[in-house]
Amino acid sequence: MRHRLALLCLILPLGLQAAPPANQPHLRVIGHGMPDVDLDNAIYEVPVAANVSYQDLVDSLKSLSEGMNFVSPASFPIGEHMKLRGQDPQGIKEVRTFCNLSMGTEIILDHPEFLVFAPCRVAIYEKPDAQGKRHLYLGLDRPTHDLKNIKNPTPRAQASAQQLEDALIGLLEKARRGDF
Repeated sequence: MRHRLALLCLILPLGLQAAPPANQPHLRVIGHGMPDVDLDNAIYEVPVAANVSYQDLVDSLKSLSEGMNFVSPASFPIGEHMKLRGQDPQGIKEVRTFCNLSMGTEIILDHPEFLVFAPCRVAIYEKPDAQGKRHLYLGLDRPTHDLKNIKNPTPRAQASAQQLEDALIGLLEKARRGDF
């Protein structure tokens, strides 16, 4: 009887611990004044500092990415194409691509189908706040989230995707401030 009571005293507190709410997102803390990463979302969004212009941001991305051994093989000025079709893009809308094969090679070697997500994409866009004033943002398509679409990714590919994502988040962190 004592043993059962002792066992009950040990088990009961474990059963009373509150489980995290099912709707609470899984987060990874970034720090440095950056938003946390919602691990359930493919998009990582970062507000650009108010004193950083669009051109400052583009120049910063170019300078920083080159220093990190990234190439930017393409940019797609979606907003300009919308204007040519008579549509108001309601601010800046574009996508820039970034590639660093020294970081991403393992993913592609282990899972060639991952090429559908390459190169990595960063969006530059404006969107309005509650008062209708437009603010500039950077958005990243997260490589680790993309890798969830690959069946049984190798540990090497997972590590490579995380390294690539961390580097891109570091790029966004500096570019949003207009660093060079």
